Amino acid sequence: MSENTDGTPPSAAPAAGGPRPEPIRFFGTTWVSHDNGYGLRRAGVAVGSLAAAAAGCLVLRFAYQGLAIADVGGFVNILVVAMFAICSAIAFRRTWEGYARRPDPTAEAQLRSLKAIGFVGSLLAYFFRALTEAPGEKLLRGEYEQAVTQYERRRTSRTGNPAARRKAPGRRAR
Repeated sequence: MSENTDGTPPSAAPAAGGPRPEPIRFFGTTWVSHDNGYGLRRAGVAVGSLAAAAAGCLVLRFAYQGLAIADVGGFVNILVVAMFAICSAIAFRRTWEGYARRPDPTAEAQLRSLKAIGFVGSLLAYFFRALTEAPGEKLLRGEYEQAVTQYERRRTSRTGNPAARRKAPGRRAR
């Protein structure tokens, strides 16, 4: 199957002037009809995010070993471990909730640094979501289907020329 010039597969291309599905990173618009290697992409994204999380944990271990070599003390070691654990848990939760509803942009901007520290949690949320669907697919599918039904309703309610309609009996022309 070939894709259109805007990257949407032919099965996802709406009728002329209709709503277009929003692309998802790594999936484009293949999530609409689950074609063009959608299953392989999901498997690849799941494996890739898990590998990135494992690599991130390895880097964090090297950082912890650096603290142990520097002999900064047990209190600092506990603080660093607790910080990464708490930030990862918060990042996991916020990323997971972002797949069900649109996040507030101001809250996301305020938590950007926290989510950067807890990147392992975000990667794990991405991994677990990719096991069931493309991350964010459920949210975008609901929005896309709602847009399609609204478009169809508007399109069908405008059939015919309103000027050519017959006047109701008992009404006089102006």
